Amino acid sequence: MTSTAPAKTAAERTGAHTAEAASLIGDARTRIDALDDRIIGLVQERMAVSAVIQEARITSGGRRVNLSREMDDLAHYSDALGKPGTALAMTLLELCRGRV
Repeated sequence: MTSTAPAKTAAERTGAHTAEAASLIGDARTRIDALDDRIIGLVQERMAVSAVIQEARITSGGRRVNLSREMDDLAHYSDALGKPGTALAMTLLELCRGRV
């Protein structure tokens, strides 16, 4: 037996206390969802480009990972975003290193 819960109001879904704020929050969340989709696509693209670089490096007799380049990436994200940027860069590097 399925129970059908009553539909939540916009204010209940957003935590807003006015219809105007609920509308603004709903619109902003739609934009965030679209941005997240773009970010995921860019991360996937970065992973693909990293795989090409790693393959070329390995084929030429080098190592899969270039630690000095990774340090540059960490500094870049840290400079732009502070401490959370370092964590973000570490996550991106982990995703882009491929299978060990």
